[in-house]
Amino acid sequence: MIYKAMKQLATLALLATAALAQTPAAKTFDMYFLDMEGGHSTLYITPTGQTILIDTGSAGDRDHSRILAALKDAGVKELDYLVSTHYHGDHIGGFEALLKDIPVKHFIDHGTSIEIDRPVVAAFQKLYDETTANKRTIVKPGDKIPFGGVNTVVVTSHSKVLKTPLPGAGKPNAACATFEPRDESRIDPDNPNSVGLLFTYGKFRTINLGDFTWNVEKDLMCPNNPIGTVDLYLTSHHGIDQSGSAALVHGLRPRVAIMHNGQRKGGVAQTYNTLYTSPGLEDLWQIHWAFSGGSEYNAPGRFIANVEEPASLANSILNPPAAQAFGRGRGAGAPPAAPPAPGAAPAAPARGGGGRGPGHDGPAFWIKVSAKADGSFTVTNSRNQFTKSYAAK
Repeated sequence: MIYKAMKQLATLALLATAALAQTPAAKTFDMYFLDMEGGHSTLYITPTGQTILIDTGSAGDRDHSRILAALKDAGVKELDYLVSTHYHGDHIGGFEALLKDIPVKHFIDHGTSIEIDRPVVAAFQKLYDETTANKRTIVKPGDKIPFGGVNTVVVTSHSKVLKTPLPGAGKPNAACATFEPRDESRIDPDNPNSVGLLFTYGKFRTINLGDFTWNVEKDLMCPNNPIGTVDLYLTSHHGIDQSGSAALVHGLRPRVAIMHNGQRKGGVAQTYNTLYTSPGLEDLWQIHWAFSGGSEYNAPGRFIANVEEPASLANSILNPPAAQAFGRGRGAGAPPAAPPAPGAAPAAPARGGGGRGPGHDGPAFWIKVSAKADGSFTVTNSRNQFTKSYAAK
């Protein structure tokens, strides 16, 4: 009897082990934030395998090869959606090349460019219209994109913003009290037209607003916040100071931010100050070391995907840009520097306009995020494989 009982227990244990082995691991919502040298391209993959690529970086082999590398790493052979946030060269430059290598089922954009009087934009618009015929959706705020179990809502498009609060949102935004509008007459006019998307997977939330600009951030977030909070914020407009107001960032209260900057594009003092003073921010990750940020503002090296050669880094630390006023910095024991007065001139002017960012053509690294439905997520730097996990809240 004892032998038979032990045999039955052993059999049950084997069956339980086999069943456990067949139980699929918790599926994740994966994101690849790619190095476009101050341009933009981000890949989103749902737990069911559906895909959205937002923007295609600049023209040429550099950015195109980096997008293809990420698609290969993720095992993606076709895209369900290609979203073009707006029609600037650092966001749609790789459009034509991508379509030669990867099938795309559907295209999403904000409509005809407001810069159609520019010959280069007009030529691209013609190509885009012909290529996307019968497979294109011009979205407006409030629209939903069917996306494999990830609730995907359009929050900005063609300078229009979400007005109806999402469930649980709509509370007054205290950060609006200090907002000061800016003169945006010299900003490329298609930037505020950017398509902005909010992704929600279970309790996890992340937002991508393209190059959405300062003044329309107020339209979106003030006086009430229709979005609520997010876990992960991709800095608007590469981390330059034409975007990323406290009304937006502090209103969203991200736990983690990723700055998709280049070596010399983005990463200015104002952007860092707004991020570092944002309530609840745990970490900043960067696509590049930012020369304008110096040692006082850049995140620790393990959080930066692309770190420049030692000689350049040493020079930037020893001889910071003359225009950069670092304030108290983020040294050991030092609190974040106070943000500049509302409406004040930025401490370090950013390189404006859409265009191919300066950078290197060698190996490049991405930042990958994997989120679970319980709200927990991990962030991994592909350069050094440093991974940090953020528990569900």
